[in-house]
Amino acid sequence: MTTKPCPFCILDPARILAEDELTVVYKDGFPVSPGHTVVIPKRHFPTLFDASEAEQIALLRALSIAKTLLDELHRPDGYNIGINQGVAGGQSVPHLHIHVIPRYRGDKADPKGGVRWVLPEKAKYWA
Repeated sequence: MTTKPCPFCILDPARILAEDELTVVYKDGFPVSPGHTVVIPKRHFPTLFDASEAEQIALLRALSIAKTLLDELHRPDGYNIGINQGVAGGQSVPHLHIHVIPRYRGDKADPKGGVRWVLPEKAKYWA
């Protein structure tokens, strides 16, 4: 039985927006909005809690770089930033990746609640 290679261990250079010794800012292959990007550690590990302190710092720095690039390229009105962690959390690739999803006025009729909509029945807590 052959196993599929990790899609975040072998990257398409054309999709790399920025990188340093520990991280890569990468165009998402299945974007949910214009500019949807992922921040990926170069070392293969599944969760944020498996990152070394140096990797955690580098990931935060890469998030900031991603935002700066996306602000220049796409001029979004906001962002959703998220990590799907574990099967129950929706993680489909067992290599940590942080989604940076640009949001635009009007892309959803009422965006209030943001990431809470992953569980729609619990999202609207303010009603």
